[in-house]
Parts: sequence; structure tokens; C-alpha cells
Amino acid sequence: MGTAGADADAAVGERRQLINVAYRLLGSLAEAEDAVQEAYARWYALPPERQDGIASPGAWLTTVTGRICLDVLGSARARRERYVGAWLPEPLPDHAGRENGPGADPADQMVLDESVSMAFLVVLESMTPAERVAFVLHDVFRYPFAEIAGILGRTPAACKQLAASARRRVRAARAPATAQAVRADVVRQVKEAWQTRDIAALVDLLDPAAVMTADGGGVAGAALRPVEGAARIARYMAAMAERAPGLELLERSVNGAPGLVARRDGAVATVAAFEVAGNRVTRIWAVRNPEKLRPWGRR
Repeated sequence: MGTAGADADAAVGERRQLINVAYRLLGSLAEAEDAVQEAYARWYALPPERQDGIASPGAWLTTVTGRICLDVLGSARARRERYVGAWLPEPLPDHAGRENGPGADPADQMVLDESVSMAFLVVLESMTPAERVAFVLHDVFRYPFAEIAGILGRTPAACKQLAASARRRVRAARAPATAQAVRADVVRQVKEAWQTRDIAALVDLLDPAAVMTADGGGVAGAALRPVEGAARIARYMAAMAERAPGLELLERSVNGAPGLVARRDGAVATVAAFEVAGNRVTRIWAVRNPEKLRPWGRR
């Protein structure tokens, strides 16, 4: 096989890494796939002699994907200001036993670790685009600041400062660690109380200062503002169950952590992620926008 063929194989082999980078940068699987597709389009548009001159196709593709994501993040702020209600990242399903080849669903190529937890992604949304790129590429993927500088068009020292600022945001928002088994048990109890519309039990399972954020995108019914306080959240959840007879609740992994999926007439209507501290739920993120639930419909 010639050099051009070897470079093409190397480029194709980077797709999984690029999807993982782009999703963490954008919080949207659909936008991540578009960014990676655009990076590959630019790669294949290069003349063969230019491709041969690139020592590392993976590094080139990562740089281009990073720049595309930076542009998307810049325009996303304006788009999300027009979004109906709260905007939440797209939830990721578990991909156990699924294919992970080049033609696989993008969701099946995701590495499910702490850096894709809903809590982590929500914190990333509070960062500036430059902070997010510097932090994700350096702290999550261990890219050197010298390479990040080429993406952001800043000095390595400036990129280091951006990552440090982002790191402070993450530390300030981080909840105490809770064992996965404990989180799963709490979510299971929430499911049982939700199914029976037991408001008292739900209140006991929720932290008094708990916050629930729902994302309907103006397409599915959802509270336009966060619901705060255990009692208010419990009543809201009970009312949701009351308005949707036949709702089926399933325990599922959401972004690598215990969560719940609500199905009605066989279709996924809501995917809920939870933050648990001790034995109580402190945050609930409920995604109801059907555009963000497409990967779940393929399960």
C-alpha cells in the first residue's frame, strides 16, 4: 500500500476520537457529527501531495475539528438565546454490545466517562468558547497548549490561562462524589415514587434545594424555567405522570450514569439525568426535545 493509502486509513481511524472531542466541545451529538464530517470533507479536498506532506493526519483533523467547533460555539450563543426554554446537552445512551466501526452510529463511538456526565457538560456551557476549547483539549484529551494555541490563535501561555479559568469553574460546581451503586439505588427509588405519584416519597428523595431543568425546545411540553425546591419538583413530576397515562419508566444509563427513560406508546418521550449527593437528588436534567432523543429511538 502506498503512502496516500496509509494516510487515508490513518485519517479514517481518527473518526471515533474526533466525535468524542467534538461532542464534549459542543454538547450536541448532531453538531459533533456535522463538525467531524466537515473536517473530513476538508481533508479529502486536499490534493494528494498536500496530504502526503502532513506528518500526522490525526493532529491535522483534530486541529480542523477544533476550529470548526470554535466557530459553532461562537454562533451557538446567539442561537441558544432564541431557544424556547432551557437548552440542555444531548443525552447519550449506553452502547454496550453495539458496533464501533467507522459506519457506526456516532453515539456508539462515545467514551462514557466523567467528562460526558450531564453535570460536567452543563458546566462547560457556562464557559466562553475559548475556555471550553482550551480546557477540553488539555484537561480531558491531554493536548499540549502549543497545539491548542494553533486552534485558538493565541499564545500557549494565554491558552494555559484559559484552561485554568475553566478549571476553577469546574471545581466550584463539582458535587461531592457519590458511589455509582448509591446513585443507582436513589434513582430506582425516584422511579418507584414517580410511578406511584407518591409526592411525599419524592420530597424525601430530593434535596430541599434541588433544581430540575427541562428542555422541550418549544416542541415538547416542559417548564420554561428551572423548577426549584423539593416540594415543587415533586408536584411537577407527579403532574407529569398524571397527564401521561401509560407512561413507562425504565432505568437506563444516561451519559454513563444511572438515569431514567420515560416511554409512551413505545416512543421515548423523556430522558432524565440525575446528580446525587449523599442519598438525595440535587439536580435533575430532563430532556424532552425529540430532536435530541433520536439516538434513543434507535435502541
